[in-house]
Amino acid sequence: MTEHPRYPICRTCGVQYGAPREDCPICLDERQYVGWSGQQWTDLAELRAAGHRGRVEEEGENVVGVGADPPTAIGQRALLVRTPAGNVLWDAITLIDDGLVERVRELGGVDAIAVSHPHFYGSMVEWAEAFDAPVWIHSADKEWIARPSDRVRFWDGDVQPLLGGELTLVNAGVHFAGGQVLHWAGAEGGRGALFSGDIFTVVSDRRWVSFMYSYPNLIPERPRTIRRALRLIEPYSFEKVYGAWWNRVVAADGTTAITASADRYLRFALDDGPED
Repeated sequence: MTEHPRYPICRTCGVQYGAPREDCPICLDERQYVGWSGQQWTDLAELRAAGHRGRVEEEGENVVGVGADPPTAIGQRALLVRTPAGNVLWDAITLIDDGLVERVRELGGVDAIAVSHPHFYGSMVEWAEAFDAPVWIHSADKEWIARPSDRVRFWDGDVQPLLGGELTLVNAGVHFAGGQVLHWAGAEGGRGALFSGDIFTVVSDRRWVSFMYSYPNLIPERPRTIRRALRLIEPYSFEKVYGAWWNRVVAADGTTAITASADRYLRFALDDGPED
């Protein structure tokens, strides 16, 4: 692949910036944190030299996980969603190298990229350039773009069709104002799938999801934000929910899992009954 200037990458969040700087605004935000040893930077060449390699494994029917081994920064994996209308790379990772690009090309390449929220921007512009693909980001998160590029396409409103309507981005607005999830109606034999990153995070008991404003700092999401998200995804049905980490997948009846999870969350968050 073409070698670019050594764009700096924050070691804590794994987001690549377009120019050197002293701080990482994404980590300074209350939803994230600056590493305990202070702000530290790396770049792709250093990560490759340190032995990070691509990991490509099936995560579901026509859904392939794309990650790094060992993981970098937050450790999320991306998903290559392979549809009859083309392939979407859902979320991004920091690592990219020739071997990883070649393996993704063998799976049909990437026609579009969509990233759930700023913590998962990773090296999304590098990925976009490698596959000559646009990156779809909700305009409410425009301020968080770390490496500006003409390949980034901002959209407004509640929903945005991709690949001629084969998939749909929904601005759930959980975790970040521009937090988006991806719905594929044709997945699972027509039963549908939802790709949620950690906008709706799949928890260790994979029958459930949860909702947080900040995960590392344990700040709960606002009930009104969750209710709005539920209204927006109500028209969509889905059998599976794909979270942000390897094997974090709700395997069945995903629609019920999300509504039941929201009911449980709100029951605890809004409990104003008498003390025990």
